[in-house]
Amino acid sequence: MTYTVVLTPHAFRAMKKLSLDTCRRLQPAIDALADTPRPTGVKKLSNSQDIYRIRVDDYRIIYEICDAVLRVVVIEVGHRREVYRG
Repeated sequence: MTYTVVLTPHAFRAMKKLSLDTCRRLQPAIDALADTPRPTGVKKLSNSQDIYRIRVDDYRIIYEICDAVLRVVVIEVGHRREVYRG
């Protein structure tokens, strides 16, 4: 089963603001979510239904898994000190 990975407009804009080197490190992790939406080291965020986060160096990828429709929605991408600010 392969999931479809979709970035929200907010996550897409956040990726565009990052350096090219950082994007090259984050993109393989985002693409890998299609095959393994719950990879080793994933953390489920507290106070959430199906929202998870993965680490890539000092950056975080926050995403939601919709198992019923085989979709992973990337909600937020950013540095660890900024990604959790609401």
